[in-house]
Amino acid sequence: MLTTKDGQFFLDNKAFQILSGGIHYFRVVPEYWEDRLQKLKALGLNTVETYIPWNLHEPKKGTFDFSGLADIEKFIETAHQLNLYVILRPAPYICAEWEMGGLPSWLLKEKDIVLRSSHPGYLQHVEEYYNVLLPKFKKYLYQNGGPVIAMQIENEYGAYGNDLNYLEFIKKQYENHGLDTFLFTSDGPEFIEQGSLPDVTTTLNFGSKVESAFAKLESYKPNSPKMVAEFWIGWFDYWSGKHHTRDAQDAADVFRELMERNSSVNFYMFQGGTNFGFMNGANHYDIYYPTITSYDYDSLLTENGEITEKYTKVKEFLSDYIETPDDYVSKIVTKNYGEVKLQESVSLFDTLSSIGRKVEHVAPLKMEEIDQSYGYILYKTTINRKGELTFNADAIQDRAFIYINGVYVDTVYKNDKQMEKTLHFPHEENVLEIFVENMGRANYGEHLSDPKGLVKNLWLGNQYWFNWEMYAIELDSLPNDYTGNDTRYPQFFRGNVTVEEQADTFVDLEGFTKGNVFVNGFNLGRYWNAVGPQRILYLPGPLLNKGDNEIIILELEHTASNSIQLTSEPKLS
Repeated sequence: MLTTKDGQFFLDNKAFQILSGGIHYFRVVPEYWEDRLQKLKALGLNTVETYIPWNLHEPKKGTFDFSGLADIEKFIETAHQLNLYVILRPAPYICAEWEMGGLPSWLLKEKDIVLRSSHPGYLQHVEEYYNVLLPKFKKYLYQNGGPVIAMQIENEYGAYGNDLNYLEFIKKQYENHGLDTFLFTSDGPEFIEQGSLPDVTTTLNFGSKVESAFAKLESYKPNSPKMVAEFWIGWFDYWSGKHHTRDAQDAADVFRELMERNSSVNFYMFQGGTNFGFMNGANHYDIYYPTITSYDYDSLLTENGEITEKYTKVKEFLSDYIETPDDYVSKIVTKNYGEVKLQESVSLFDTLSSIGRKVEHVAPLKMEEIDQSYGYILYKTTINRKGELTFNADAIQDRAFIYINGVYVDTVYKNDKQMEKTLHFPHEENVLEIFVENMGRANYGEHLSDPKGLVKNLWLGNQYWFNWEMYAIELDSLPNDYTGNDTRYPQFFRGNVTVEEQADTFVDLEGFTKGNVFVNGFNLGRYWNAVGPQRILYLPGPLLNKGDNEIIILELEHTASNSIQLTSEPKLS
């Protein structure tokens, strides 16, 4: 098994340099796992690293999923068949710009829970999850004939808390399940003291400043093996921001510096992939920064798996140190399928009985309080006053459309500079509706446990308003009936496309504003053309059927088009 001695890694008592790349199985369709791993191996890497998101595998308390995109065992087996080693990071929290950092939102239903700590309630949930997850990995450990050489304890904990008893608890879970494997922690250089354990190897996460980073590690834990668990070669994008890129030569130069120091390294990311569905996270600092659907990350492979200049540069440098394999020739093709007409449409308000789950309560409830994880929620109440009423919109998380008596009147977003709003109610009795979008829970920092929806009752016109209807809309089911009388947005648009060959393509939504795209019921993710930077959505070929395919678009605001294009070209900026 993997061990350390005299500041160096050893595998089977032979000096070993970990050359790894990050691929998140949950961001790549399973049919493409082998293609991506083949390209990783062809680069000259010997290991693949992946996070394991709790909220993917236990979406509802006690309900577990290890199928399809969640089939972690198949991913490990695929890597093993290609003679690659595997590093697993099953920490309850993963960050990764993933929804709530991988923690399941149902944890927030317990009002007193303290995430990522020794709080007994939280630890109980972690233990119950690990009792299902961890036994799956024992047979894949290296000493048991499998490819897994290392596993991580939590993730970047020093940048969050200082409860070392919590880290010890996680370590104990591995021991309880017989996972006698190499364990490590990883943090940025400035956080290693709070995120490390004395008897566990400390690794670093950074993208540059190699010398100063390793100096901090040497000062804290002398003679530690050098390992960059996350070598950041790109960065993620957020809605309304610019597409991030990093010069290929610059990234390769830092990689050469790591090789000169004989450091082990894990490229974050080798391939970024896609935040399908509602699984994008968000960062919340001065304001709220929701992550886009693409997790391209300007990594070694593009979002759709194409080899980049950065890949070529790294391989060129790596060939100076090891014998690199021949390039892998992918069999995946990309096609321009052309225009898809959207012949049918219906207002979301006419579909509530089929796609929404109705809840009634005296006051508005948060999403988490009604067991809703993702998507949208509609709040509805009666206002029996006439005139202009003022309220503070800080109760709304994250973005909402407001309707009075069936008429759209305003849009509210948590990043608005002016949160005091005034609504005009024309009658003695009025219907107020607030359609709220959860745009992604924070994946990092102090806002990790922020709830979604209406997080408190509205103090509207200097009083609270009671007796609310709520409709939880997670879009696990989509409308079949496209008849209705309501003309309001949001609206569903439906069309069909026939294909003879399953090939990758991109959904170009020019003319549309904001919403989600579904292909044969699969939620590709969000688009927000009004702000960018992402302008199209990647559609992997395996999600298409040979023959007829149904495409449904939920457009939240407005469209000037009745068709979309399936094109062969991505557009991230």
